[in-house]
Amino acid sequence: MHILVIGAAGMIGRKLTGRLAAEPDVLGHEISEVTLADALAPDVPAALEGIATALTVDLAAPATAEKLISARPDVIFHLAAIVSGEAEADFEKGYAVNLDGSRRLFEAIRTEALRAPYCPKVIFASSLAVFGAPFPDRIDDDFLTAPQTSYGTQKAITELLLADYTRKGILDGIGLRLPTICIRPGTPNKAASGFFSNILREPLKGEEAVLPVDESVRHWFASPRSAVGFFVHAARLDTGRVGPRRSLTMPGLSATVAEEIAALRRVAGDAAVRLIRREPDPLIDRIVAGWPQDFDARRAAELGFKAETGFDEIIRIHLEDEGEGT
Repeated sequence: MHILVIGAAGMIGRKLTGRLAAEPDVLGHEISEVTLADALAPDVPAALEGIATALTVDLAAPATAEKLISARPDVIFHLAAIVSGEAEADFEKGYAVNLDGSRRLFEAIRTEALRAPYCPKVIFASSLAVFGAPFPDRIDDDFLTAPQTSYGTQKAITELLLADYTRKGILDGIGLRLPTICIRPGTPNKAASGFFSNILREPLKGEEAVLPVDESVRHWFASPRSAVGFFVHAARLDTGRVGPRRSLTMPGLSATVAEEIAALRRVAGDAAVRLIRREPDPLIDRIVAGWPQDFDARRAAELGFKAETGFDEIIRIHLEDEGEGT
């Protein structure tokens, strides 16, 4: 099996690659080749040396997708994206990477299939941003996609393309609408949702963090460990069970910022909580107000996808996996 990870230098890409290195049979088949691609040079785990190739590429650039597909990978993890806040601030860049890059990838697969039979499994990292207000208290699997950000629009269009190219037999696609991944390791990024991780990660390290919204804000979360599990499970899944609606809302945990902070207090004490500085940001507040808060992710759960059920667990997973903080 040849695995292609696009966006391999990102947080989920690195952790997914690490999982493949640690468990070489995790996808149910022997992995004979791995291609890691990103705009920044991806790291190759020692366990994959000899079968892995790292490429520094721009998916939106002409000929990049064709180069990636020319080796005919069997499973493609499409994780590459400009994050939500940056896609909103830089309209052209967001569409170039998040939409045009995806379309180039799908077209490269179609062109390759015209030469000889070829139909790879494509697992696409989508987002809850495909949904737009007004929301019911809990969103079920039949709720319409009506995004209210450029990022959400780019993801929603790519979901439609993924379904159509699958319907035509060009690829075998499945889209995973990821919860906000928390706690993200490393340093803050430009995602509008970044503060959800920042207000836990930095205080756990004894550092100050900024909270730009009210503590009553509620959102849908899963850990990085669960996110990797979603992609691994999708790669193993018989997609015939998914049906024609190829994108699924992943399971997660609905919690408020106040509940996050309460879990931080239980795990790390009052000293950690005191490191959170309230500093309202109207732009972040407006973006987050257009996001959903709770889901009934029944389709994904019935297909075997799983996530955490409490924020204490999410914090413990971060401490176990990253070795940071208390």
